[in-house]
Amino acid sequence: MTMEGQGKGHVLAIDQGTTSSRAILFDAALKPVATGQQEFRQIFPASGHVEHDAGEIWQTVLATMREAIAKGEAQPAAIGITNQRETIVIWDRETGKPVHHALVWQDRRTAEICADLRGRGLEPFVSDRTGLRLDPYFSATKIAWMLEHVPGLRAAAAAGRLACGTIDCFLIWRLTGGKVHATDATNASRTLLMDLRTGQWDPEMLKLFDIPASLLPEIRDCAGDFGMTDPAILGRPVPIRGVAGDQQAALVGQACFSPGMMKSTYGTGCFALLNTGTEPVPSRNRLLTTVAYQLAGKRHYALEGSIFIAGAAVQWLRDGLKIIQSARETGDLAEQADDKQDVILVPAFVGLGAPYWDAEARGAIYGLTRNSGPAEFARAALESVAFQTADLLEAMHADWACHGAETVLRVDGGMTASDWTMQRLADLLGAAVDRPKVLETTALGAAYLAGLASGIYPEEAEFVKSWALERRFTPAMPKETREKRLALWKDAVRRTLTA
Repeated sequence: MTMEGQGKGHVLAIDQGTTSSRAILFDAALKPVATGQQEFRQIFPASGHVEHDAGEIWQTVLATMREAIAKGEAQPAAIGITNQRETIVIWDRETGKPVHHALVWQDRRTAEICADLRGRGLEPFVSDRTGLRLDPYFSATKIAWMLEHVPGLRAAAAAGRLACGTIDCFLIWRLTGGKVHATDATNASRTLLMDLRTGQWDPEMLKLFDIPASLLPEIRDCAGDFGMTDPAILGRPVPIRGVAGDQQAALVGQACFSPGMMKSTYGTGCFALLNTGTEPVPSRNRLLTTVAYQLAGKRHYALEGSIFIAGAAVQWLRDGLKIIQSARETGDLAEQADDKQDVILVPAFVGLGAPYWDAEARGAIYGLTRNSGPAEFARAALESVAFQTADLLEAMHADWACHGAETVLRVDGGMTASDWTMQRLADLLGAAVDRPKVLETTALGAAYLAGLASGIYPEEAEFVKSWALERRFTPAMPKETREKRLALWKDAVRRTLTA
């Protein structure tokens, strides 16, 4: 069935992010028609600690849903949810109120727990079961920390008075008036508690982290039944029919349903996911193996690489060095850089992510001369994003030997607005880079999943046809130049890691 032949109706996508909550109303043709957005507090109680007030998040979600519906002048036929992943909430089953601030994916307070488990030689076992690394980034150690450090929580959990989950799960609970305690397979796969192969909570992981199974939600498909909203919330009950973590929702929104297709989201950092099909691919190159999406009980998997600094490098040019006034200037400035200079920035401001995973590394810049100036710094900052993406692509291809065809890279996020950056990305990857017409791919993915389950939107094959290309960037850099610059990058990273 084509898009035109689908059922009429609007779908409301809740996009609950790290710094703000948004709601976007999509029409029956999957076009965004209205948006609401609100920021909320970032709470830093100690160095390395990052928290959110989940009650505040709930209020911003309520407000933005109502705003989008009012602006769009249409009631949604279904709701989809996408969310910041790994952030964890524990709440009282009776009241629905959080018993502690949410611990955010950025929170590093459980580093010692992870180091202890690694020291006991448990990381290979954990990675084999979950596809993840022992890192504070993931949810399990956050749950363990709260149960251990918040007075009375362990006893309340044992008595069955508490519920736990990622942000999607908390929102589903509140939206349904406490009737549904469920999450989807993508969010569950980010907790360190789900067995990748069975798609269920792993008893040995629960035992390792000392987490009662009674705390956890049911794991469901990404497109399915997550209950009905309480009529008081939107004036009438609305079915919740789609859920996926933000990066997986973007993969869906980019219509990357075939093995070998890859999406890369360029925001403050960068998250790249490569669809590897229906079998999980263990990484030998320090990437993550994760659920890409689960439909009709069938899981599809992805390899994921995380870059900590992407758009943040441009923010550094603006706020730290003060050589630009706005991000829009960066591409034009980089265009003016001296081709004879080889200035390379390793933006390890908060360590290096995949495939290096060195939290102690710090930023460095190489190749400076007396002639180096703002243009060379701008080019180095933008190129650093392309270099890091090239590292991820190289690692992904090394892990996934069955890729066969060339990788299709679809991009989204704020940095993709820069033509210079996207062209340099294509040049240094030696591969085409596709920028879509609709850049709201995360919310689009959540809306599509909900509309798919509701009969409003078509099956994957028709949705793929509806994906629209705004511009394709093809490699134009000579092979020798690309290889030289990649070698300079690798040398700079080696020097940085051994400094």
